Amino acid sequence: MPQFRAAWLLPVSQPPIRDAWLLTERGRIVGFGHCRPGDFTAPDEIDLGEVAVLPGLVNAHTHLELSWLRGRIPETADFPGWIRSVISLLREASPGDDEIGRAVVQAIDEAQTFGTAAVGDISNGLATTTPLLERGLAAMIFHELIGFRSEDATRIISDAVERLRRLPSTRTLRHTLAPHAPYSVSPALFGEIRRSLAQIPSEPTSVHLGESRAEIEFLQTGSGPWRELLEAMGATDLSWVAPECGPVDYVDRMAFLDERLIVVHGVQFEARDLERLAAKRATLVTCPRGNQRTGAGTPPISEFFESGVRVGVGTDSLASVPDLNVFAELAEMRRLAPEVPARLLLESATINGARALGFESEFGTIEAGKSDRLIAVNLDGFVSSIEEFLVSGIQSDQIRWLSS
Repeated sequence: MPQFRAAWLLPVSQPPIRDAWLLTERGRIVGFGHCRPGDFTAPDEIDLGEVAVLPGLVNAHTHLELSWLRGRIPETADFPGWIRSVISLLREASPGDDEIGRAVVQAIDEAQTFGTAAVGDISNGLATTTPLLERGLAAMIFHELIGFRSEDATRIISDAVERLRRLPSTRTLRHTLAPHAPYSVSPALFGEIRRSLAQIPSEPTSVHLGESRAEIEFLQTGSGPWRELLEAMGATDLSWVAPECGPVDYVDRMAFLDERLIVVHGVQFEARDLERLAAKRATLVTCPRGNQRTGAGTPPISEFFESGVRVGVGTDSLASVPDLNVFAELAEMRRLAPEVPARLLLESATINGARALGFESEFGTIEAGKSDRLIAVNLDGFVSSIEEFLVSGIQSDQIRWLSS
């Protein structure tokens, strides 16, 4: 029964504790508190020294299957063009299963070296289930479906449900269904996904939403870069009529807007969109580094928090960012929104993501009974504010796990 001592402990559910003790047993947190002068010191106590102990982070949105694309697509100001580059590489490069698998394993290991305990993984080919199980990284795997032709909807959902039926599931690795985006999923497929999700009401779903100006144009007018891409791919649906509404209104019309929904990106959201998400208790996951590198735009981080919507954070894929460091996303959020309290930023990378993914009972806070997947971050000399320090940019060589 290891007992640890640390300069700082951040339960997240309560203020940071200076000079703290922590007790764990059999993979679970037993207790913690402040070390008072004269307190009994356990004979097997492990003094971690000048570190901050906090919950393993939650990367609420990433695409591990795209890890083989690391460094292959240059930074751009043209998001539709960036998507075209991804599609082109997926079609032309034809990576083998071994190449994809090696890149996935390396990405999982990298995420863990940066202190990530759980991920929301967007998967099209379901190639990540086995490596995630083998490497011990908790995950909600979103089997993402794409198909804009209404006549294909029944076949797409039938195939997807059958694939998921054959996959293993554990307490910390589960699967669910997710539509990709309004410009790539037909109303018919949205409906089929919704009906299938009704059979697994405890699981979340996810959608890319409000990511680019092109998406807004497509929903308002039915034209623009997304229409051109659908036509180029032979994927248009002549029966589809532009709804002439915004993205949040659209997913609400599709009956997706509720507490189960994880809305990813939101770069183009207006105040009323954010207020509606908050009222419906959906979660907004921001990926600020990737948004800017792919040309989607700069997310309005301050407005996200001001709206009262629950905010999570993700790295997106290695096709759009140089690493899977959630701490680097927090540092970018701090740069973009210096007035947002560091405490709220840390919540976005811990408890908010855990709640959104359905892992609140395991991760996100330091509480008795939860998993002991905790990290210790080495401090760099005197720290005037531990929370500000943790959102200022942490690298892998500063991080170690308390448990194996």
